Amino acid sequence: MVLISATMPEEVLELSTEFMKEPFRLLVKRNEISLACIKQFYIAVGEEKWKFDTLCDLYDSITVTQAVIFCNTQKKVTWLAQKMHQANFPITFIHGDMPQKEREAILNGFRLGKSRQLITTDLLGRGLDVSQVSLVINYDVPTSREFYIHRIGRSGRFGRRGVAVNLAKDDEMQVLRGLEKFYSTEIAEMPSNFADVIV
Repeated sequence: MVLISATMPEEVLELSTEFMKEPFRLLVKRNEISLACIKQFYIAVGEEKWKFDTLCDLYDSITVTQAVIFCNTQKKVTWLAQKMHQANFPITFIHGDMPQKEREAILNGFRLGKSRQLITTDLLGRGLDVSQVSLVINYDVPTSREFYIHRIGRSGRFGRRGVAVNLAKDDEMQVLRGLEKFYSTEIAEMPSNFADVIV
């Protein structure tokens, strides 16, 4: 029996001892987790109501090969996809309540580059390996440290550089500061020359 994960919360390690006898553990310390290929930024939006306009402004100012936008709930994914479609952005979306065949078709289209922007929940936070993904946007700051690492790790795959942008309400800024401290990393305020950074 083998248990593999990019992150291994203490609760999972404890649970694994119930199923594995004298397991051999190969763990990487969290300060050794490599975030060097991923530039991390935040945009302080103040309130939830400003996130959508900020996202639209961001998309109007940059050209993205492929991007993944993460939301914390299925309801938010559906809502955001509808809003983006209404604003004439070519968006696809996927979440766990969709039929498996539909999810597979959407994911295959994204892998093949037929769609360039994908809105999702943490359903795709793990295991989505698309080398062209250069940008991850956390429309919602994730609810756990592990989700953050899995999400931003969708960019910067296969040795390429990636960019992660967090749209942070006032009450989410403290969460970002906690992530910085926990992972010994920097999440900087997005610079005005962001288009140059993402190239």
